[in-house]
Amino acid sequence: MLRGPCHLFRVSVAPVAALAVALVSSLSRCSLLEPENRVVSPLSPYFGTKTRYEDANPGLLPDPEAPRRDPQLLEETCTPVQLVALIRHGTRYPTTKQIRKLRQLHGLLQARGPGDDRTRAAGGGDLGAALADWPLWYADWMDGQLVEKGRQDMRQLALRLASLFPVLFSRENRGRLQLVTSSKHRCVDSGAAFLQGLWQHYHPGLPPPDVADMECGPPRINDKLMRFFDHCEKFLTQVERNATALYHVEAFKTGPEMQNILKKVAGILQVPVNNLNADLIQVAFFTCSFDLAIKGVKSPWCDVFDIDDAKVLEYLNDLKQYWKRGYGYTINSQSSCTLFQDIFQHLDKAVEQKQRHWENDISGNSWPSEGDRPLRRSLRCPVQVLRRHME
Repeated sequence: MLRGPCHLFRVSVAPVAALAVALVSSLSRCSLLEPENRVVSPLSPYFGTKTRYEDANPGLLPDPEAPRRDPQLLEETCTPVQLVALIRHGTRYPTTKQIRKLRQLHGLLQARGPGDDRTRAAGGGDLGAALADWPLWYADWMDGQLVEKGRQDMRQLALRLASLFPVLFSRENRGRLQLVTSSKHRCVDSGAAFLQGLWQHYHPGLPPPDVADMECGPPRINDKLMRFFDHCEKFLTQVERNATALYHVEAFKTGPEMQNILKKVAGILQVPVNNLNADLIQVAFFTCSFDLAIKGVKSPWCDVFDIDDAKVLEYLNDLKQYWKRGYGYTINSQSSCTLFQDIFQHLDKAVEQKQRHWENDISGNSWPSEGDRPLRRSLRCPVQVLRRHME
């Protein structure tokens, strides 16, 4: 579900606060289901970027709209001046590519002949038959679009933030809100749902208008900022279009760990092992996650794998993220410098505004002055790298 930040959200107050505090965060969302009705799977901790938001942050389950404040950010210890958040899209459908692979796997199950049904003949349960009969309700048109639960994810996130930072989200500051998104439909729709959540905060009980008619206006699309990897020629050349960039990933797919899972799954489903590959197995594994996240049901796909299988498949997903998005290649992190340069410029502006309105010294109190240095190092975007790679 995660390929990069989906939208960038900024909100600030008039610069008359005692301290300047900025947050850069990926914030978890939560479920429409009440905790006692939740369907769970022991595989959930291993879904990586496909994990349900409520599984990643179960503390939100008792009340999905209640804020959870870090003790270091209590109102009596600091006064926020600006909030910057990198927000991931809400729960989505699988992509068309994933759906077609699942359809291919479903076809293999339905093509099994009676003679292949050795499990049933032995008197045991037939998981392959159960999966063949399990409704394949995913359609190509879904193609990663936001689901209704994803819209609820975003509305509830907006309500939590507004409750957590009431000064920032006061009616007087609505005009200072900025929301930037990529052009991906799930991101645009997530941004619109977030604004609807803020409308609910400001106007409880009233139906929200079209986002174009809201005071702050609709989310602004900026792919160069939010889909930076698509606009970095070095990344496209060295990683995205490089047939050998994911060599380690492809090697692991044909390695002994994955081959053991292929043989095991082929035996469970009673299909020829030669008809399976690592990509099909991974889609089957993630289908368990999608069914849990979208419909709150535990499908028979969840019963195909055990914890040891899940650990191997989690590693496969992590390996791909490492080489394509993480520390595998230096350009992976450098490509994001455009976005973080934009963030730091806004934080610096907030500090400058504070300096102009207060006489007391802010050194040590304002994150963007001294406190941003470790973050800049962790992002691996020092000033010299920014200057070199932004050209």
